Amino acid sequence: MGFIMDGLDAEAYDREYTDRQLLKRIGGYFRPHLATMGLVAGMIVLNSLMDAAFPFLIARGLDQLQGAADPSTRFASGQALNETIWLHTAWLMVAIFLSGVLSWTFNFFRQKFTARTVGDVVFKLRRDAFDAVLARDMSFYDEFSSGKIVSRVTSDTQDFSNVVTLTLNLMSQVLIVIIVVGILVFINLRLALVTLAIAPVVVLTALAFRRIARYTTTQARRVLAEVNANVQEYITGIGVAKNFRQEQRIYDEFKPVNAQSYRLNLRQGLTFSSIFPILGTIAGIGTALVVYAGGASVIGGAVSAGNFYLFVESINLFWFPLISIASFWSQFQLGLAASERVFALVDAEPRVVQLDDRPAPRLQGRIEFRHLDFHYTVKEQVLKDFNLTIQPGETLALVGHTGAGKSSLGKLVARFYEFQGGQLLVDDHDIRTFDLHSYRHQLGIVPQTPFLFAGTVADNIRYGKPDATDDEVSAVAARVGGGDWLDALPQGLATVVGEAGQGISMGQRQLVALARVLLQDPAIIILDEATASVDPLTEAQIQEGLDEVLQNRTAIVIAHRLSTIRSADRIIVLSQGQIIEEGDHGGLMARGGRYAELYNTYFRHQSADYRIPGLEVFPELERV
Repeated sequence: MGFIMDGLDAEAYDREYTDRQLLKRIGGYFRPHLATMGLVAGMIVLNSLMDAAFPFLIARGLDQLQGAADPSTRFASGQALNETIWLHTAWLMVAIFLSGVLSWTFNFFRQKFTARTVGDVVFKLRRDAFDAVLARDMSFYDEFSSGKIVSRVTSDTQDFSNVVTLTLNLMSQVLIVIIVVGILVFINLRLALVTLAIAPVVVLTALAFRRIARYTTTQARRVLAEVNANVQEYITGIGVAKNFRQEQRIYDEFKPVNAQSYRLNLRQGLTFSSIFPILGTIAGIGTALVVYAGGASVIGGAVSAGNFYLFVESINLFWFPLISIASFWSQFQLGLAASERVFALVDAEPRVVQLDDRPAPRLQGRIEFRHLDFHYTVKEQVLKDFNLTIQPGETLALVGHTGAGKSSLGKLVARFYEFQGGQLLVDDHDIRTFDLHSYRHQLGIVPQTPFLFAGTVADNIRYGKPDATDDEVSAVAARVGGGDWLDALPQGLATVVGEAGQGISMGQRQLVALARVLLQDPAIIILDEATASVDPLTEAQIQEGLDEVLQNRTAIVIAHRLSTIRSADRIIVLSQGQIIEEGDHGGLMARGGRYAELYNTYFRHQSADYRIPGLEVFPELERV
């Protein structure tokens, strides 16, 4: 069966909890609902009594009818006998009807309060799981699939409700067993002992399924996470797939994942479906033994017909809850496996650890890297003994080949990642001593591909400052690129954008992102300039927006545009995590080193005086 489990290893942050640890943790979610659960327990007791009363009333009615028909009684024949039978029958029907009505009523309130408890517990668990998602570091999302994380927050928290429902049902089954055992012992001790002798066999058989059920359920949850992760990735990249006509390839890649899910779910279904038939067979053998022994007692006159009926019916009431109790731990694994995955997400150790949580004052923007070491993995050293000081209000442009460490500097200043050695100081304070919420409130980050949320353009601009007025949003939008870009939007600031900014161009998304940062009025800007191709007008508007955003603020710019590089106060050339050159554009070009090489290779074509090689042969094309 190994091929069924291929690729379903635990995540690095997963951990194993004992049943006792999980039950203690789960108990914490039940604790606020003890009063409601006490009420549910009361309804369970009353409902169980009504369920047990049904065969008891039938048995007593049979005994009374048998007594009425006895020739030795004064109602042995004639009209008196018929009236007595009808009277007993009428009272029996009324009693059974009332028993049924009360049983339905108690069960209704039991289910109502149970549903409320289940909903509240799942609500709190899902809230805790989502809080954990928000608290995880950016490195967490670099390492683990977002689709699998979503599966834990949605599917696993929902399956956790099985723990609540099964626990409350267990209380009902235990009460029914206690009541029925009392009835069996009262009716006939010998037959009761025969019945109880079969009970340990049922319990031990059910417990044998426990480990199998837990393992199978855990794998089923993992494969569901794989399915969710694949579906999310395929849908996110559907545009690329259609562009390259790879729909069939996506389908072919999804089929084995879906087939694996099918096989595991089938195995899980067979595991749980086989529990009750096996336990039912054992219970049937026990019932047959009791009926054989009880029948002989009725023939011998030791047990009345009514008592024997009551005993047989009570056995039926006895086996079902006993089987449910015995199989509880196997079924309980569904909820335990789901809760284990959720708790692992909640308990995942943070990699970014703050030493203090003091509120950050209004920052001046002085940043100092002092002998700093940083790596994403042990084998992936990015910065080693790195030293750099950025003065308040300075615009620092970072250039270098891919993997040189440009983006890492910005991520460290944003405190998205933890460095392993040295110090990172902001305004001469250790960055690890700030409260991250107040610190990041003074950071403005514009990623290479700006992300917009579904809503209006105005909603996205005020995302970092939800209490901003419409006038403030309009004013800041007008400052970016002179506000001319708003005329190209169908409804201006009220234009609705779709998921990830669909419905407006990439250049417009960049302008919205710049306006969003400008409204926040940060002290430090971290800007990864977008490389997307835009028309000259939009590029000019973006550059105007950049000039406005960077003014009087400390800025770390991963530069892709020549205009930004030239206007930077200082340019840093990085290579393998080390500074190999620094200075302004003119000085670095005059030096003729690595920067000049990068400029001639990647930036020179953006210059206004650039001429395409060979174009002088056809001068008329140059004017086109």
